[in-house]
Amino acid sequence: MPGYRTHIIGGAVLAAGALFAAQTLRVHAPGLPTQAAQLAVATAFALAPDVDTHSRGRSWFYGLLVLADAALIATRHYQWAALLGLLAMLPAIDGHRGWTHTWWAMLLVPLPLLLAPVLLYGWAWQSAAPWYLAAVLGYFSHLLLDRQF
Repeated sequence: MPGYRTHIIGGAVLAAGALFAAQTLRVHAPGLPTQAAQLAVATAFALAPDVDTHSRGRSWFYGLLVLADAALIATRHYQWAALLGLLAMLPAIDGHRGWTHTWWAMLLVPLPLLLAPVLLYGWAWQSAAPWYLAAVLGYFSHLLLDRQF
């Protein structure tokens, strides 16, 4: 199976293609900093299915979760920080290629990127959707490279 570098490249290439297509079709045309951030989200989520193994991808992914959790605590969103901590432990309940390598995990794991901005900060869901879609696309690239689709 592909290593973390292949998953990083796969997620980045798929996301870059999607961003290019969205801009070409005039569906989504963010500025360059937002494009770079959405590309980073897709690339990070391309590593997400392997959080159930001891890997570099896991180290990077959990490092990002620690930063997100610290930000939630710093902004006094303790319930969301607790929920993120709980969700971060879920991969430990199953072996490799368990639930993290399913189509429904691809939709569920990135869901906080859609819900948190809407529920915590009052964003319109349409503003949060591109971030969620970037994460789903990155996750999908991982499953595709692992031949789960």
